[in-house]
Amino acid sequence: MNVFFLVLVILILIIAVLLAGIVLVQNSKGGGLAANFSAPNQIMGVRKTTDFLEKATWTLAASLLVLCLVSTFAMHSGRAADNQKSTLNADVIETPAPTAANAMNATTVPVEE
Repeated sequence: MNVFFLVLVILILIIAVLLAGIVLVQNSKGGGLAANFSAPNQIMGVRKTTDFLEKATWTLAASLLVLCLVSTFAMHSGRAADNQKSTLNADVIETPAPTAANAMNATTVPVEE
């Protein structure tokens, strides 16, 4: 298996878990994380928190899409390289090396002239 493909798969899994977490934090009606921390002296306002979560969702979704497409091409290029190696190995015909035992067991047939 290609190392590049393996790294891509690990990144895809990490991004998928992060994306699921961010989607679960959001509230479908616009509350979500901002509703839980709605103190008057909070650093980020309600609108900024939802903006951050929305941008994070879109960024993670886009990166997941791009990594899935790249991994598809990496998977096919890895298979092509493996197929090429197996074709090269199949083209080589292995012949046993002659040994003294094989030479002694060989029978000669007289050729008529």
